[in-house]
Parts: sequence; C-alpha cells; structure tokens
Amino acid sequence: MSTELRDRFFALSTGRAPADEVARYRAQVDATDTGPTTALDGLAVCWHPTARFKAVRFVDAERLDADVRDLFARPSETAPYLAAVFVDPRELSFRTFENILPLDRLFADAGPDLKLIELTERAEFAKDAYSFALRLPAAARARLEHLDSLDLYVPPLNAASRGGDRFIFHSALLAEALTAAVAKAMPQSSLEGFSHVNPVFRCNRFEPGDANFHRHRDTPYYDAARKHVSRYTVLLYLTGGSGAPVLDLTDGGALEEIEPFTFVIFDQRYEHEGAPYRDGRKVFLRTELVFTDPDVAHDPEIAALFSKACYLTGESVFAPELARHADAYYNQVAAAHWSGLASGATREPFVHKRFRGVQFVANGYDFWFAKSDELSPAQCAAITLLDYFNCKVGDAAFRALCESEVIEADGTDWIPAFLEDKRGESPIVPFDKSMLFPEPEKPNTRELPDCACGICSGGMLSLNLDTTRNADIIEHYTRAQDSAKADIMPAPILMLGEDVLLDPDMFVVEGNRIHVLGKESLTPVNFASCQGGPPVPPAEDFVTTAATVDVAHFLVPPILFAESADCYHLTFDFFRNSWMVNHEQSTVSVPMIRPFEDDDINEYWEDYDDEDEDWEDEDEDEDDEDSTVSETSTAQAN
Repeated sequence: MSTELRDRFFALSTGRAPADEVARYRAQVDATDTGPTTALDGLAVCWHPTARFKAVRFVDAERLDADVRDLFARPSETAPYLAAVFVDPRELSFRTFENILPLDRLFADAGPDLKLIELTERAEFAKDAYSFALRLPAAARARLEHLDSLDLYVPPLNAASRGGDRFIFHSALLAEALTAAVAKAMPQSSLEGFSHVNPVFRCNRFEPGDANFHRHRDTPYYDAARKHVSRYTVLLYLTGGSGAPVLDLTDGGALEEIEPFTFVIFDQRYEHEGAPYRDGRKVFLRTELVFTDPDVAHDPEIAALFSKACYLTGESVFAPELARHADAYYNQVAAAHWSGLASGATREPFVHKRFRGVQFVANGYDFWFAKSDELSPAQCAAITLLDYFNCKVGDAAFRALCESEVIEADGTDWIPAFLEDKRGESPIVPFDKSMLFPEPEKPNTRELPDCACGICSGGMLSLNLDTTRNADIIEHYTRAQDSAKADIMPAPILMLGEDVLLDPDMFVVEGNRIHVLGKESLTPVNFASCQGGPPVPPAEDFVTTAATVDVAHFLVPPILFAESADCYHLTFDFFRNSWMVNHEQSTVSVPMIRPFEDDDINEYWEDYDDEDEDWEDEDEDEDDEDSTVSETSTAQAN
C-alpha cells in the first residue's frame, strides 16, 4: 500500500489524471496514518505521502540514513541522486521553508563550456533595465534546457499570489560563469562594487492560462556580515514566446516577445508583473546581481515588518488567509529598501494562541502575555522562542500544539484587556539540569575479567560483577556524561518528551533586555559505541541511554520587554532586516550504567571466534619468530 501511494503520487502529479481519480487518491492518503521514516534538518520525513506527511521535497539521497535510503523514490531519471521525501508542512520553520536543491553536478557535465557563456546584443528597454542574447556552447545550453525536464517543481508557499510552479536550486558553477559574462557585458557605470551573481536560482514554469505572477517587487538579498546587497534582478528565459506582456516594469518598459535564452537585468526598485506565454510553456530562471556596499543604513521599522512577514508566512500553513498579509508586508519591505517605509493598512493581523495553560498574542515581532504570579519574563521569552522557531516538543511542532485564531484589529491598545481574563499557569517550569547527571558510585579496584568462565570470574559472573562500581565502566560513563553535558548544560530550553523545561540561568534579565545564553555551535554527540569483544562485553557496553533530551540552542539578539500592570510585551528581531540568526535543535542521549545480565554472556559467546584466542598454554620451545608475529597480531587487534 505504501509503495503504491508513493508511486501513484508521481504518476498523478503530471496533472493529466481525471479529477475523480485524484480525489480517490487524496482520500486514500488522508486515511493513511504512518509515522516518520527518518529525520533531516530537524524535519521528520516519510518515504510516501500520508495524512500528516503531504508536502513533497527533494534532497540529496546521500543525506538520508543508509538503512532506509532505498525506500525513497528517485523521480528524476537524469538526477538520480535526488530523493523525494514527504514532510509535514506544520513543522516547517525558517530553516526549512525553502527546498534548495544542490544541482552543481548537473552543470559539472558541461565541463569548461560553461566558461564560454557570453552576453551579446545589449538593449536598454528602460532606465537601468537591459536585455541580452545569451550565447553559449551546445553542452551548456543542453544543461539549461534540461532543467525543466527534471520535474522537480513544487508548489511555492505563496502559490495564491504568484501563479505557476517553481523549484529553487544552488549552482556555484553556473553563477561563476554568469558572473564573468555580466562583468564583460554590463555598462561599467552600473558595476561599481559588483561582486557576483547569486548562486541560488529559482526555476519558474508557467503554462498558457496560468495566473500571472502578480505585480510585486523582489525582496533584495542582504548579507550583513559580508556587506552584500543585491541591486539588480536577473531573469534568464529558457523558452521564448509572447505575452500580454511577458514582463512589465511599472513606470518603465515592457517586453511583449521573448526569444529563447534572453537574459534580462533590471533595477530592483522596479515593481513588475509577468504574464504566461499565449501559445507555449514559459520557463525562466531568476536570481540577482550582488554588490558590496559597506554604507547600507538600517531602519528598525523595516526590520520589524520583515520579521512579521516571515512569521505570517509560517502561520499561513494553519490560517491561509494570512498569506495575503504576508505578501503585502514583503512588498512594503521591498519598496522601503529603496525609498523608505511608507504607511500601510491601519488594520493588522494578529494571532491569538493558547499553549497548554498560557495564552498570548503575536504578530511575529511583538509578543504579548498576561502577567501572572506563575509567569516570569524568562518563561515568556522561552515560549516566544519555541513559537518563533516552531521547535519540536516531543513528536509535534510547537505551532501544531497551539490553539490559534486570527484577529484583525487597529493598533495594539486592545491587547492587555483582551488577555486580562486569560491568565494561566506556565507549562514551562525551571529545571536543575544537574539532576540528569548523578555522580557515579565510588569504584572498587576490580577490573573486568577476560571471559565469563567460572575460573576467571570467580563463579557466577552475574552475581559478582557490580557494573555501577566497576572502575572501567565508570570511566566510560563519565566520558559519556561529559559529552552530553557539552550539549545540555548550555541549552536554555530542554524537552523531555512532552515536558518543556527551562534553565533560568540561561535567561539573563538586564533592564529591559532578556539575554538568551547558549553555545554558538553544536558538536556531534556519540555515546557508548559498541566495538564487540570477548564473551564479557567491554566496559563501554554497560553505559547505555537513560533518557533522550531535545535541546534547543539559540543564537539570537537580546529580547526587549516592557511590563505594565497586566501585561508583558516582548519585542525582538531575529532577521535584522533580512539576515537570519542561527537556531539549532538536536536530541541528546543522557547516559546511565546498566546492570550485568546473563544474556550478555550468551550474546557475546555466539559471536565469539575462539580461533582468535589462545586457550592452551603456549609451548615454551615455540619458535621465537612465530611468537613475535603472534604478539604483534594481538597488539594490533587490541
């Protein structure tokens, strides 16, 4: 059944199946309740669609666990290294909204031909808007033409406003070749500070009759660390045709007809719209020209609006009506980068949420909580982080655990009174993390015997070996604890199953700021790796997992807060006007020492090869050379 669901998904995704057949298939998927197969980038993934795992994505198959990798479909015959996975859209967060495919392998097949790409026949059809003919060798042309046939399109998050299909891919090879071509073809007056073509490309496809890509401005790329900002949008049309118009720059020029492999560059200040071709498929790539600009100014109001737009994009999975608000915010932000922030609509959307005993109101930049004796600013900050990054609590995403409703209102003065009767007890409680790491027992001097025979073990081994007092086992236990502590102790928030725990020491309240402490990067955690051995298991095999703890580490700016008689009001900006801070969540095993059991002898005895052990006394007259070889082999084995 699962294999059929997987294969029929791709058979029906061509769009040519009868509507009743598609409806029956969807009903069958909705009736299928299967757990995740594995996890990738913090997302639970399944190898076939289910009622929960409905959104398809494509990933490098090598990143999937080897023992389940073959279950996942490889729907693109010419890119067999890409596997299709199904995810729960309710679990998406800022790190996983977009599915960016690694396609450098595709362009590596073009070899040095990519470097021969040229832009010719430049024409300026509007101020700071140019069209070129893209001239390229046959191998490079074939690679670009091949993109559409990969069938990697997925519905975008803003499908209601943009029309068509798209997929996003990364290719440093293609970007490098286009960077060189742009540097030669563009007017030098337009290239001051030019750095490179962005290696992230959006491949867009429109069929005749599809909705227009509605009028909008492209949100500029910005990297605060490198002082990079985009100034020009790049469109590479892989197919030709005519539209009404194909590209329309508001208060600028328009292109009614496009030849295949036309390369268009225009200033990102332009608001623009694109229509499908009248008589054929429209396929084009979009990226941008990135410049180095150390003098970019910052406007916190623009940053706040951008943060709201991103938050509402995630919330639109639960409340589709929020998508239009997010789209309007994105357009406001894009325009504000060039001409300052203009006033928007007076009514704004807010999300009222209930997480277990706590209710709050949020818009993605502001978070309001009703004050109560059970709720501290640190606990408010913890709930804010869990919500903003949609962290996993147990097996569910935080936002899926909340009861939510959308409220449109003028201003924010209504919020304290709205929350006044909604005070509750916080489900996030302080926790002493040292309780996870009890001190080991005082070791005795006895070492593990070499085998389980009565002679070596002094009789019944299971009656004589106290694993909690063995020095070798305690040594491994201490190492495992130290490894787990490296992840757990700096974490401000822990999840023990469905329980959310908070370390108050990791939330430092200083004036009107809440500083969230934690380590900057995560390191792999490995416990009690089994290396096999003689019938008596090695010491590390007695160190096992007492519990698994989900730890959430955040690298975020301070969270500002204010309090009134009835309300805590938290404000913060994770993006800082479009650059994104890091957030990681991982699962850590807490070690414990298990007791010795009789089954340990049986398990290891079955795998024991007595040819590798000398059970008899060696002949004192044995050849010296043979003895040396035997000792060397034993040392290597040890």
